[in-house]
Amino acid sequence: MARAPLPEDTPVIAYAKVCKTYGEGATRFQALTDVDLEIRRGEFVAIMGPSGSGKSTAMNIMGCLDTLTSGSYRFFGTPVESLSQDQCALLRRNYIGFVFQGFNLLRRTSAQENVELPLVYRGQRPVERAQLAQAALAEVGLKGWEHHTSAELSGGQQQRVAIARAIVTEPALLLADEPTGNLDTHRSDEIMQLLVRLNQDRGITVVMVTHETDMAAYADRILHFVDGRLVSDTPTDGIRSSAQNSGGQ
Repeated sequence: MARAPLPEDTPVIAYAKVCKTYGEGATRFQALTDVDLEIRRGEFVAIMGPSGSGKSTAMNIMGCLDTLTSGSYRFFGTPVESLSQDQCALLRRNYIGFVFQGFNLLRRTSAQENVELPLVYRGQRPVERAQLAQAALAEVGLKGWEHHTSAELSGGQQQRVAIARAIVTEPALLLADEPTGNLDTHRSDEIMQLLVRLNQDRGITVVMVTHETDMAAYADRILHFVDGRLVSDTPTDGIRSSAQNSGGQ
């Protein structure tokens, strides 16, 4: 399926008074309250906040994994709340890549086969899938590891496979939920440098949820949530470059 062209100057993500409520009555929980934000093409944005602050809910709505209760969410100008479930699935498939803390790989399946999965859902031919998956693995530094299973890879390598799977469809938006949460400091820095490179070289917009201040320093901006509200939107002037230098590039 051919993707529709995306407008250049329209924000990738635009929230207007977004609210999210779970449950009713005594079990009612307000996860997000009147959230306004914009994320533009090519930005790298980190979302931070304590447990229960709403940061993961905000990301899940961005990725069409959850729906808002009120307000508006526009993805490149399209009001997502007006889309059907099938349309949301097509939006995810064609424009959004996901990276999770737990990698979410099939352990007895090769790295290449894991990366090919999104292309299977697109209905692409096996030869095309193999070529694209191999190229994505090479881009994340795993050339020669195509036929190793997840069980044979280190945590850092597994996360690289997960990133390759997320970018093999050439998404406009990459959503990363605690991508370094299961990694040591050295591997975390490697993964962050990879995300920065994909952001800068390929122009992929990256939004990352993290609780680690040193990982958030790689982003252009930090959005901080508390009790379901966006309380600050802070540029990381000078922090990103120093963080990259300390990462050993």
